[in-house]
Amino acid sequence: MIEVVKLSAKGQYEDAIDLTNTYIYIAESEIANANEAAAITNTFLKSSFEETTELLRRKEVSAVLGITIDTLRSWEMNGLLKIKRKENGYRVYDSEDIKKLKIIRSLRCANYSLSAILRMMNAVFQNENADTKQVLNTPNGNEDIASVCDKLIVSLNAAKKNAESIINLLYEIKDKHSNPPL
Repeated sequence: MIEVVKLSAKGQYEDAIDLTNTYIYIAESEIANANEAAAITNTFLKSSFEETTELLRRKEVSAVLGITIDTLRSWEMNGLLKIKRKENGYRVYDSEDIKKLKIIRSLRCANYSLSAILRMMNAVFQNENADTKQVLNTPNGNEDIASVCDKLIVSLNAAKKNAESIINLLYEIKDKHSNPPL
């Protein structure tokens, strides 16, 4: 948006309008991604996975899900997943853990914060009928200041609406400069 202001200041209104349209397109794509991730989460939560007795180690899970071991470690340290351990201390993941990890991966790919995901996981596992989209985008009043930014879809919709207003203003300014008063 800073570039839009710079282009407008130079009188390059068409370029500013094009750039703002690109911004709106990106916001719409992010909104679609966030909604899709919430829908995928609902699907995963309502589906039943075949319970397997096979336990996977961290390295195997990393390969299966296409995420790094550090990512798995981070999600565990942030409380998103509690991992079982064998007697020898190795972490092991069962099919339910894989299900949860797929949900987390999907939501992270849609740019949901770890705190939003944790809030959603806690809510859904306490009440299976919880509205995942609402929980993801509505931080609790007692959460810290970082959680206030968790209104992803709401924020993206506001950004899109603001960009649409900017386009209208740019057209007005362009018209005024194209047709100066006599």
